[in-house]
Amino acid sequence: MKRTHEVSARRLLLAHLTPAILILALVSGAAARQKNKNGDNSNTSAAGLPTLPISVSDQIDHNIGEMLGAFQVGDVSAMHKYYADNATFVSGSYEPPVVGWNNYVAIYQKQKAAFQGMQLIRRNTFLFVHGDISWVSYQWQFDGMFSGRPFTARGQTTLVLNKVGDNWLIVHNHTSEICPTQSAAAPQPQQQLQQQPQQPSR
Repeated sequence: MKRTHEVSARRLLLAHLTPAILILALVSGAAARQKNKNGDNSNTSAAGLPTLPISVSDQIDHNIGEMLGAFQVGDVSAMHKYYADNATFVSGSYEPPVVGWNNYVAIYQKQKAAFQGMQLIRRNTFLFVHGDISWVSYQWQFDGMFSGRPFTARGQTTLVLNKVGDNWLIVHNHTSEICPTQSAAAPQPQQQLQQQPQQPSR
């Protein structure tokens, strides 16, 4: 009896899977013929199946997520894919902007070395596209270890992107930390102010 149930279950499974397999085969064949006919691979996946087009906003949002992932793990090459060589970087500190990717990387690597582990959470992203220009604003929370102690910061970032060929590159990054509210009656001593870590611009 058990054997009969197994055979029935397999037949039922095959009855449902066979049309699906045939449809996949037909779609794959049609996609391959279309690809060969047009010589265009842009709308097919690695498996040869057609892919849905992605909106410009979704592509930029995805790229920012990839860039922030690379930022957290310290992958400078992966970060650079999303930045123009002449990008400018403005931090929340009262310092001149950093101009150029190479100048930023030197600062980023020095600041990253001070932290043991980083996690960056992005929230409330607002993205605007106007022709070949886009600007994005988002809030972030940064968590890590600094000198063996937990460290948390929150802030906001605004990115300006320019479309270069098919790529959207960040040309300006303005990141500011939200300072925690402090009592006016109890200012921090100067020595403590100098020991506060500075997070790399994100």
